[in-house]
Amino acid sequence: MSDNTRTALIGIIVEDPNSVEALNDLLHQYRDSIIGRMGVPHPSKSMSIISIAIDADQDVISALSGKLGALDGVSTKTIYSKN
Repeated sequence: MSDNTRTALIGIIVEDPNSVEALNDLLHQYRDSIIGRMGVPHPSKSMSIISIAIDADQDVISALSGKLGALDGVSTKTIYSKN
């Protein structure tokens, strides 16, 4: 990673299972920037909770978060490291 990258955590809540394929396709497109991924199913509420650790330029992180959040039934929130 270059010196201009930032580390961030993208929190994702998936409430529409029909969006999972598109979500996984997006994560695959950004795989070179993704450090790790953790997914937790929440069957009693029919949702999944996913966290993505990423190290990339801020524009790349924002683009991924925005594309994920634009999917039907998907909500995202991103937090950034201080440096």
